[in-house]
Amino acid sequence: MENITIENLYDLTETIAAELFTEAEYPWEVLPRIHDFILELGKRLPEEIYEKRGEDIWVAKNAKVAPTACLNGPLIIDEEAEIRHCAFVRGNAIVGKGAVVGNSTELKNVVLFNKVQVPHYNYVGDSVLGFKSHMGAGSITSNVKSDKTLVVVKNGEEKIETGLKKMGAMLGDHVEVGCNSVLNPGTVIGRNSNVYPTSCVRGVIPAGHIFKRPGEVVKKSDI
Repeated sequence: MENITIENLYDLTETIAAELFTEAEYPWEVLPRIHDFILELGKRLPEEIYEKRGEDIWVAKNAKVAPTACLNGPLIIDEEAEIRHCAFVRGNAIVGKGAVVGNSTELKNVVLFNKVQVPHYNYVGDSVLGFKSHMGAGSITSNVKSDKTLVVVKNGEEKIETGLKKMGAMLGDHVEVGCNSVLNPGTVIGRNSNVYPTSCVRGVIPAGHIFKRPGEVVKKSDI
């Protein structure tokens, strides 16, 4: 499944966590390593740009963090990011440059590339969101299957066993997810693709496509 490799989904120059991805082929392979990576990277961050707040939390000095936000480490908030009112970061999170984590949004075990927006009532867990990807209000990543079995990434008849009990969604660069959509465990969305509002998505959506409903995924050039 070459279309869902890290190389085909992400511009690694648009994240402080580029080193995390260099030894992996598929993006979900980095999920178990986020915790230790943050601890190691945090110690190397320049003190003139980042300040340490509490245990294992590094925040860029020019980032905006609302006083009502709840931050738990390990956590890195990069330059010019914005953490808004009542955001809840549970830990193991990297928030990229210029990213927005909005009111009542919850993050857990995630990498948000630069300029990602999860601005209103979003849950993002065990996921990787690429450069300038955007989740509309109320859209969430579902990261555990109802039967609690290991997550499998499905692309038509092809299947990849992830070996993970918890895996949310892998969003490529410039992905747009419509309001109140649910991205089911193992969802992978290619670069520059869109998801209609109130969608229930599972499996692989190719780059440059629009997900309208299950069974109706069209290329943008065909519209």
